[in-house]
Amino acid sequence: MTTAENNKKTSGVVDWIVRLLKGVMVGIGFITPGLSGGVLAVVFGIYERLMRFLGNLREKFLQNVLFFLPVGIGGVIGVVAFSAVVDYAFTNYAGQFTWLFVGFIAGTFPSLFKTSGKQGRKWWHWVLLVLMAGGIFFFMRWMETIRSVQLAPSFVNWLLSGALIGLGVVVPGMSPSNFLIYLSLYQPMAAGIRHLDFGVIIPLLIGGLACVLLLARLISWLFKRFYAVMYHLILGIVVGSTIAIIPSGLTGWALAVSGLLFLAGAAASYGLAKLDEKYSREDLFS
Repeated sequence: MTTAENNKKTSGVVDWIVRLLKGVMVGIGFITPGLSGGVLAVVFGIYERLMRFLGNLREKFLQNVLFFLPVGIGGVIGVVAFSAVVDYAFTNYAGQFTWLFVGFIAGTFPSLFKTSGKQGRKWWHWVLLVLMAGGIFFFMRWMETIRSVQLAPSFVNWLLSGALIGLGVVVPGMSPSNFLIYLSLYQPMAAGIRHLDFGVIIPLLIGGLACVLLLARLISWLFKRFYAVMYHLILGIVVGSTIAIIPSGLTGWALAVSGLLFLAGAAASYGLAKLDEKYSREDLFS
């Protein structure tokens, strides 16, 4: 085997592992209250291609399936294998745990900002960004003030929960976990996933897939027609939702640990973004 073939094989393995890690992070984002798996999909460069693929399943089907296979495996690992870890960390160390994810977002933001300006940037795109950031920030703050509604676990309610999770895929910035907490379904869902209860998992999958497939084509079309507008709206969502989840009231060792976790998360995601830039990506919305 030639040196070029060895390098190509190595690059392929590294690329596969990178997509697996991205899937893990997105999966964890979906089950962590306050975070958004959709935002993390945008931040890690998965969102565009996913919407294009789901919006037109017949176009380059096998190529897209192979691309998203490690992402899907990572997502399952993130949701199932880390559900107990996330529940424990969020219950006992919510502030520090949140700062880690703020670091993840901060580290990849330069790459996301560069991508958003690929087709040019006008002054009113900045206005859209600021307005969307402000709107998302106040919406998420308002969500923290409303009282919860008691819904009993059932097949229909798990379908509804799955649809909310699917909406969190299509609409970056929306945190399905927050809504599920509001509906008193988050803890039963986390327990069901942790114990591999298919009475919970199957309707979640059905509801989530149905919602994503119904809306993905619209999102794909909007990106194709209004690339800069869509990206700056999403940038605003990322900024607003990130500011909204920044914890306060940390002091002493908790503050120091939070700072270290932020730096670690930022460094890890920045390195991941730089590694990802080594591989050419198809311009999906040209």
